[in-house]
Amino acid sequence: MNVFRRCQLISNELRINEEIRAREIRVVSADGEQLGIMQVRDALRIALEKELDLVEVAPNAKPPVCRIMDYGKYRYEQSKREREARKKQRIIEIKEIRMTPKIEEHDFQVKVKAAQKFLKDGDKVKAIIRFRGREIVHADLGKSLLMQLFESVRDGAVMEREPKIEGKNMIMILSGKSE
Repeated sequence: MNVFRRCQLISNELRINEEIRAREIRVVSADGEQLGIMQVRDALRIALEKELDLVEVAPNAKPPVCRIMDYGKYRYEQSKREREARKKQRIIEIKEIRMTPKIEEHDFQVKVKAAQKFLKDGDKVKAIIRFRGREIVHADLGKSLLMQLFESVRDGAVMEREPKIEGKNMIMILSGKSE
C-alpha cells in the first residue's frame, strides 16, 4: 500500500499532496469520477483515507485540476511509455559511397546496390566522386556518373542535394522516399 508522503517537485512540474498551492481545486477520483470543487485540505483528507496521493494534473486550469491516484505507479507507467517511445525512434545516418570518375561498370553496379540497401534501410546516402590530380577538369564526367547513380535508384530515392564540387570532390546527397 502507498503511504501518504511528501515528494519533491519532479522534472515535469507535477505537484503532489502538500505542495499544491491553490486554495480551491477541482478533484477527480482514482476511477475518473468528478468529485467537484473543494478545499485542498478536504481533498488531501479524502486521498489519505484511500491511501493515495493528490496530484495536480492541470495546474493552469481555473481552478486547478487534481486527481487522486497512486503517484508511484503513475510515475512508473510514464517512464515505461517514455522508454517505448525512445525504442521506436530511429536515428537517420548518412552513409557514404565513394567513387572515382574512372570507375568500372561492375564496381558502379556494386555501389548502386549498396545505395539501394542504405536507402531501403532509411538512411541517407552521400555519393562522393573523388578527383585526383588533373581529373578535376573533367567534372562533367563526375556529374554524369552521379546522375547515373541517381537514375539507378530513382524509384526509392529523392535527390536532397544536387551534385556540387567541394574542393577535389563532387558530392550529391540522396534520401529515401517517404511513403
